[in-house]
Amino acid sequence: MNQYFAAVPQAGAPLRLVCFHHAGAGATAFAGWAARVGPDISVLPVRLPGRENRLGEARITDVELLFRELDEHLGPVLEQGPYAFYGHSLGALVAYRLAEHRIRTGQRPPAGVVVGACMAPHLPNPLISAADLGDDGLLGLLSGLGGIPEELLARPVWLQEMLATVRADLTLGRALRDGALTPLSCPIWAFAGAQDRIATPAAVAAWERWTTSSFHSRTLTGGHFFVRDGELPELLGELLTERLVLASVD
Repeated sequence: MNQYFAAVPQAGAPLRLVCFHHAGAGATAFAGWAARVGPDISVLPVRLPGRENRLGEARITDVELLFRELDEHLGPVLEQGPYAFYGHSLGALVAYRLAEHRIRTGQRPPAGVVVGACMAPHLPNPLISAADLGDDGLLGLLSGLGGIPEELLARPVWLQEMLATVRADLTLGRALRDGALTPLSCPIWAFAGAQDRIATPAAVAAWERWTTSSFHSRTLTGGHFFVRDGELPELLGELLTERLVLASVD
């Protein structure tokens, strides 16, 4: 199996949904999605190095290295047919920058980019700057957002490993926000959590600036980590299936 994909592409599915996880997480952030988005969509969660079954690998904090890795390991699959990106928090920045990179380099573009729990990239982002906090400060911030599983608090070694991963991921996030920003030529759909104190609905809706195509935003019940439960997979299935139908009659 491809080391970046946590699932095998579903044969015959008209669209592939490539999912990028939030900082400190892995492909398990999208557990159960495949059964919830609908039969026409193949869910492909991406697992970056340095977590889950890739724990022994060096974490990526350099954007150019990230692009090289994703071009090599995701590129052949993305060239096979229509696909869309979903990125949650940090993953939204990965999705946006990878879409920008693929369009700029003449590769097959995504049918759409869906961002969740991530303020638009031109806005100040206090979560990204948390990479410079000490362990206690970072732990306090994540706990306030509901980002620390209860079982981790009782396992100091695991907790330290998770904080190191979060810090590396936030460093990557800061690098992804550096440099010129280019509006995408594909649609962007943005989802926010109503109780998210960092990526507020207004800050998420500001993604409208970064597409020359259509834009859709919606606020869901929940905080920063609404990816874990709730209605998001079903909503994405409806949204993307509708786009497939519209594309078939264009």
